[in-house]
Amino acid sequence: MRWRHKDADPQATRLREQCERRVDALGLPAHTKLSVDDLCAHLSRSSGRPIQLLPCPLPLGSPDGLWVSTANTEYVVYEQRLAPVHQQQVILHELGHLICDHESSPVLTPEASRLLLPSLDPALIRRTLGREHARSWAETEAEYVGSLIGRRIGSWTADHVRPVPPEMQELVSRLGALDNPAFRGSNE
Repeated sequence: MRWRHKDADPQATRLREQCERRVDALGLPAHTKLSVDDLCAHLSRSSGRPIQLLPCPLPLGSPDGLWVSTANTEYVVYEQRLAPVHQQQVILHELGHLICDHESSPVLTPEASRLLLPSLDPALIRRTLGREHARSWAETEAEYVGSLIGRRIGSWTADHVRPVPPEMQELVSRLGALDNPAFRGSNE
């Protein structure tokens, strides 16, 4: 059941409805939890363009993720040092830009672009990072689409190996069990 407020903001209502239409149009399997890899494969089949997820250590002060569209491939670059659940939301947000077919405008110098991702064309990076951030319509739309898709995604399943100090292993194990139903109730 959905409650609607009679005094709801018309712009927010329009955004929500537009995002729901975009996600519905993807034709994702109903009543099935997908992995992020399944979602990327589905989007790749629909668009005819491969999607590559690229974890990397991004410079301090840079975005946590970015979507780079080249002539042949869509790349989602995300900060590899984020917590897994945050990585998933960043990836879904960037896929939201792809799904919404957002454009971008130049902002970085060629030198800054080469430092960030040296193997890609600096003009491409400038266009990608040139998107407005914070409260822009495109960022809000991408975040909302990513959140809607997140409801259909299971737990983040990428392999993450992080060194854990011995004194923190028990806490990390308990916290990890909160996100993994297989471990729930195992200590009862």
